[in-house]
Parts: sequence; structure tokens; C-alpha cells
Amino acid sequence: MAGVLIVGDRQYHEALKAVFAASGQAALCCASAGEARRALSAGGFGLLVVNAPLTDEFGRELAIQAVESGLDAILLCAAPQADKIAAGLEKHGVLVLPKPLSRQQAAFTLRLLRAGCQRMQKILDQNRRLTKRLDEARVLCQAKCLLALHAGLTEEEAHRFIEKRAMDARISSREAAQAVIRTYDNSETP
Repeated sequence: MAGVLIVGDRQYHEALKAVFAASGQAALCCASAGEARRALSAGGFGLLVVNAPLTDEFGRELAIQAVESGLDAILLCAAPQADKIAAGLEKHGVLVLPKPLSRQQAAFTLRLLRAGCQRMQKILDQNRRLTKRLDEARVLCQAKCLLALHAGLTEEEAHRFIEKRAMDARISSREAAQAVIRTYDNSETP
């Protein structure tokens, strides 16, 4: 995980830095949402910690913007408000924790965030693989349809034609299908 940006009252900066430093996170501190937005635009952060309320806003919008830009966000607020605020921010992916925050809570939360990031990365990788397979199937289907339309082949014959062309040319079936598409794409339909 990249660095941590901590936003909140200056008197708590060192304490929060120490909490996240204990978990191996390098931290930078800001006093206001405006200052935090400027720091976030420079990049290098994986986590935003908002110690609400801030001087120029409560901190909800900042946390939501951080999540929308791909960061993890934790909003710290007074314990009596935490459940109510969490109900509104969970749908955005912001974690809400009651103050005061102990080192153990911070470490546990960071472990949860890392585990969630790992799961999300696996899902994204699987999504990329499935998207690639669907795209290949779409290209093969389009080539088979063009062969059926222009060369009068059945679907099975068109499939064998593409596979044979791929083996003979030592290229992938997708590349062979793309060659078929390029051949017939500019032709007019009968």
C-alpha cells in the first residue's frame, strides 16, 4: 500500500502518524480538506485518513472523492455519530471508525484493507481474462458468420477453416479470424 495522507486537527497529527507508522505506513499530514486535495493531486497515496470534522468541511466529501479516485479512505468521527455516518458512507466504500482509534484498531483496519485490495485485484484479473475470452469469441463468431455469408460454409466448416488457417500460419485462432474479417469486411453482401 502506498503512503497515508492524514487530514485533521494539527494537535492529533503526531498521534495519528504514530498509529499508522506502527503498521509500517509512511504518513503525511494536512490540516484542511483543501490542503488534502492538493496533496492528493500530487499522488503517492493509497490511504486517506480523515479525522472529522475538518476546518473547512466535515470530511465526508473528501473521503468519497478519495475512494472515487481509487484510494482507500477511513473517516474517524465521534463514537456517538459513527454508526449514523457509516450508514451513509458505506455505499461509497468509506470505512468509518469511532474515535479514539487505538494502534490495534488501526493495524486491524489496515489488514482488512489489504485483504480487500487483494480480493479486488483477483476479481479484476479474472474480469480481464473473461473479457479477453469474450472478445475472442466475438471475433471468431464474426469471422464464422462472414465465411458462412460469403463462402457458403456451415458454422462447423467455417470453424475448421479458421482453425486450419491458424495452424498452417502458426498464428492464434483470433489472428486467423481477424484476417478473415479483414478479407470480407470490405466486401458487399450478396
